[in-house]
Amino acid sequence: MSRPSLTRFAWMSIAAALVTILLKTWAWYVTGSVGLLSDALESIVNLIGGIMALAMLTIAQRPADEDHAFGHGKAEYFSSGVEGSLILVAAASIGFASFERLMNPQPLEQPGLGLAVALVASVVNLVVALVLRRVGRERRSITLEANAQHLLTDVWTSVGVLVGVGLVVLTGWNRLDPIVGLLVAANIVWTGAGIVRRSIAGLMDTALPASDLVEVKKVLEGYRTNKVEFHALWTRQSGSRKFISFHVLVPGKWSVHRGHDLLEKIERDITAVLPDTSVFTHLEALEDPASWEDDRLDRSEAVPPNRPVSESP
Repeated sequence: MSRPSLTRFAWMSIAAALVTILLKTWAWYVTGSVGLLSDALESIVNLIGGIMALAMLTIAQRPADEDHAFGHGKAEYFSSGVEGSLILVAAASIGFASFERLMNPQPLEQPGLGLAVALVASVVNLVVALVLRRVGRERRSITLEANAQHLLTDVWTSVGVLVGVGLVVLTGWNRLDPIVGLLVAANIVWTGAGIVRRSIAGLMDTALPASDLVEVKKVLEGYRTNKVEFHALWTRQSGSRKFISFHVLVPGKWSVHRGHDLLEKIERDITAVLPDTSVFTHLEALEDPASWEDDRLDRSEAVPPNRPVSESP
């Protein structure tokens, strides 16, 4: 699946949000349930999130250029960050409406019709969320994963609301409806905070997950001998793109051609196990003490600035 095709899943999310907004607003209108109102408000946030996802995926798929040599993948983190923030805003709105209704409970009208409409909307969200989550994980798109998580949260929100309205019908205790609304708001806060935290981690150039690092180290171990060593392994994630750099230490008497061939093989093997990865390697002489000191992010701390450059044998 090509990267540009991801935008069609953002359109799917937008379409689902429009459908569920209409259905849930109608359900709230006929019942007067604050729980269903909170559900409808969250669907509006879904719509805004879907539009943001479409915009950022469109930017992220642009090729690298002179001003963005490493591509535009980080645009996805802005989308997920905004969506996480919108989730928190929705939670605050739901909590306010629920608290007000808790203080002034009101009976529900036509709860059966409202429940049926809300159930249809939940099924729509569930189907779209499962599709987005699968594609987001396959293509390592934090935008689609965040959008899917938001929709799944919406589904669980709807389930809670449906249970709350059903209990009101069975027990006649009208305060159950706003209580469920408050519980829904708390659940949304948890989800929104998680999405924002993950987005911040991406913008801060967090290293690749442990599972990816294990794969990289497996490849390097396959080449490690008494004549080939590695160090200074640094990684980061930018949207769906991974970046890996490390130093390769080989005998100083090797020819440039031989060293280059080794680097090409290593880079090819890494990209085979981790697609969408850019690998940067640096060749150093195994027997040179300076090579073993040159393993820090700031090279000026490792090698004295006035150290003479040794000539090739």
